[in-house]
Parts: sequence; C-alpha cells; structure tokens
Amino acid sequence: MAWIFLIIAGCLEVVWAFLMKQSHGFTRLWPSVGTLAFMGASFGLLSLSMKTLPLGTAYTIWTGIGAVGAFVIGVAVLGEQLSLLRVVAALMIVGGLILMKLSSTP
Repeated sequence: MAWIFLIIAGCLEVVWAFLMKQSHGFTRLWPSVGTLAFMGASFGLLSLSMKTLPLGTAYTIWTGIGAVGAFVIGVAVLGEQLSLLRVVAALMIVGGLILMKLSSTP
C-alpha cells in the first residue's frame, strides 16, 4: 500500500502545483482553496507511505513525480516551451526514479 499511497501523493502534487499556478499568487479564491486541499492530501499520503518506505526513496519519488508531471502539464495544458534539453532532463529524472525504486527493499 505504501507505493500506491506514494504514487497518488505524487499525482496530487502535480494537481496542487497546477492549481497554485492558476491561483495567480493566491489572489483567486477557488484555485487557492484547491491548492491547499490537494497539498494537504498529498502530504498526508506521503506521510503514510513514509511509515514503511525509506525517507530518501519516498521523498525522491514524490518530488520526481511532481517535477515530471508539472513539466508535462506545463507543456500540454499551459503551452510552455518544449525543447530537446527539457525532454532529456525529464527523462533523466524518470531514470533516477526507476533506479530509486529498484534500490528500495520494501
């Protein structure tokens, strides 16, 4: 269950990051409320996963899912720049996440 909690927490991190962007510096009510709600859920699930997963593994996977997910949403939804170097950087993060998962015992 820890890995499931962690993956969901990482996906929720992407949601709250997107909503934070939409809040325009917390000046828009509903995106701000959504940011805080999804942030709380993401942190809560991250903390549950850390009951059994090592700190370094859990935190790295969580932030990696958030970073790559935010990159994808930025390009696909917000029209941010897509370049070869950005894609290579995202692929390197994914590679690091795979290695982190393979190196974890639980």
